[in-house]
Amino acid sequence: EVQLVESGGALVQAGGSLRLSCRTSGFSYEHYAVGWFRQAPGKEREGVACISSGLGDTYYADSVKGRFTISRDKAKNTVYLQMNNLKPEDTAVYYCKAASYLNGDYEYWGQGTQVTVSS
Repeated sequence: EVQLVESGGALVQAGGSLRLSCRTSGFSYEHYAVGWFRQAPGKEREGVACISSGLGDTYYADSVKGRFTISRDKAKNTVYLQMNNLKPEDTAVYYCKAASYLNGDYEYWGQGTQVTVSS
């Protein structure tokens, strides 16, 4: 079955960096896109970054462009989110999601990992 497990969240000071990992199983990057989402207290969950199925094109929310980088390692079955120059407004629970629409709609979520950025 499809599984996603996030790790790497921590408490970090503003200006610092973190790398989140999403260890995946049960699917191929050929057919599934993987994205990072976050949800801050009192706010709706928002998309942060996405890497497409197949070729692996990347997309970013305007709020994180130039600071965050999404990547994947096929051999390790892991998708990463490198976060640099962190700001207090980046504080949220970060989730990874896998999605495929080749034969119906299939969406899977990880459990989330907490990122807290102090000023």
